[in-house]
This record gives sequence, C-alpha cells and structure tokens, in this order.
Amino acid sequence: MSPAPLIAPADRIFIAGHRGMAGSAICRALHAAGYQQQLTAPRAELDLLDRSAVEAWFRTQRPDVVVLAAAKVGGILANNSYPADFLLENLNIQNNVIEAAWRHGVRRLLFLGSSCIYPKFAEQPIREESLLTGALEPTNEWYAIAKIAGIQLCRALRIQHGFDAISLMPTNLYGPGDNYHPSHSHVMAALIRRFSEAARSGSDEVVCWGSGSPRREFLHVDDLASAAVFCLERWQHDPSSHEPAFLNVGTGVDLSIKELATQIAAATGFQGRIAWDSSKPDGTPRKLLDVSRLGAMGWRATIPLAEGLQRVVAELPEVFPT
Repeated sequence: MSPAPLIAPADRIFIAGHRGMAGSAICRALHAAGYQQQLTAPRAELDLLDRSAVEAWFRTQRPDVVVLAAAKVGGILANNSYPADFLLENLNIQNNVIEAAWRHGVRRLLFLGSSCIYPKFAEQPIREESLLTGALEPTNEWYAIAKIAGIQLCRALRIQHGFDAISLMPTNLYGPGDNYHPSHSHVMAALIRRFSEAARSGSDEVVCWGSGSPRREFLHVDDLASAAVFCLERWQHDPSSHEPAFLNVGTGVDLSIKELATQIAAATGFQGRIAWDSSKPDGTPRKLLDVSRLGAMGWRATIPLAEGLQRVVAELPEVFPT
C-alpha cells in the first residue's frame, strides 16, 4: 500500500505567483489532482515585497500549504541591466513568504528555484551536490544568488525548527503564460517570438544571439507542475541524511541553441535564413540536469520538446507585448 499523501484535498494551499507561468500551471495541476482549496492573491491585493502586508495576510488566511512560485525573472539582458533589482526583489519576496509561512504554522512549503544556481562549469549532467562548488555564470548570478539563499533558508528552517520546506530546481521552462517581452524574455520565448514574427511578416532572415553552440535543456511548464504536485504529495526530505535538500526537475535531454532555433523555425513556419550574432554573449556552455533522484522516486517528464513547441505555437497571441 502506498503511504498517505503529505498534503490533503481539504488543505488550504496558497500559490504565491499564481499568475506567472509556473504558478498558473501548478494551480491547474493541483485542481486536476483534486486540490480545490486554493488561495491566491493578486499583486494589487498583496505585495509580496511588503513584509508587514505578507505577515498580515498569513495571519488572516492561515494557509496549510504554500507553493512559492513568485519571482522577478528575465533573460540575460534583463539580468545584466538590473542586477540590484533581481537580487533585492527576489530576496525580499522569498524571505517574506518563507518566514511568514514558518511563523504562522504552515505545515508544508514548496520553494521553486532555478537551475542557474549551479556553477558555470559544473560537471555535466549537473547533480544536486554541485551547488556552491564553483563560480556562477556572470550573466545571471544575481538571480542565482537569490535562489541559492532561498534554498538555504528552507534548509536552515528545517534543520533548526523542523519546518517542512522542500525545494525544486527546474531547468529552463517554456509553455503557456511565458513572457514574450522583446528584451526581458528567456531564450525559448525570445526565439519563438522572433521566428513567429518573421514567419508572419515574410522576412527572409532571423538573427539570433551568440554562436548557437551552448546546449540547454527545456521543460514544458505542465511537466514542472506535475513534478510539483508529485513532490508535495510524496517527497519528505530527511535533514539527517547527506542528500541535498532540493531536487532537480528536467527531462534529462538537451540540445544546442542552433538545434533549438531550427526546431522553432519549423514549428512557426519560418523558411528563411538563420544568422548568428557572435558579438552577443553565449552564457553557460552547457546546462543539463541530472534528474536521477526524482526519477528514482517515480516521476518522469512526459511532454517531448517537439510536442511542447507545437502546443505553444498553436496558442501564441496575435499581438506580442511591446
């Protein structure tokens, strides 16, 4: 007989960041799994950067479970342009929500990190034990440092106070709700927008950043949401063990950015030339996660990249944000 889930259908589950790509996918997955008591709070009602407001909200709403998917996110250009914003805002969001959850008796918390926490030249595929073993990739170190702090805060509260906080480190995400801003998006969304617009306009060339040689792994956000529900229900980290207090979430498969561009061109119907601007930064040479720990627990990603791209392209907006 399987052990009872660590969360229950009657639990009041607060999803912080419910309007974002990851948060909205987790809301959908929880609902499909029978968890109907979801608490959400738009930014106009609850500013997660406001410590006193967060404390008051937790005191009033008394959630049983918290999923922390809220974050300030962006691509290489945004991280390079606004380092203080990425560090301060993410630290403040995390500290406010995680501490309030602990102080107000939340039974279980899930913190979403990012694979950018790992050293730039970590051994591939990247195991969880690689955390803090080398220098970070400079183009996103501010966001990475904030996420590392969130992982360690969850770990510290578990060790010192027995607070049941777990963390997941997803690889690069894509899917419904992605950010298609022309300068503040991640590589997948940026390329999808660029090729889609070129196909619509009949352009004969698309210029992409960098050399195209770096290799990346991409996870459909619905697969991440599946992993989040799976871990909320089943994963109980033992603080006395030597295993890291977080799990990688990915597909275990990567491809070069050139290969990705070719696939996106095909999915969007672009038939022109792909050019590469090598004056722009490449970022980390390779980033493939070792997902064996989560795999050993029985979870696997189920949406292949080709299928995921077709889904995304079919749902693209008529007009992208400016």
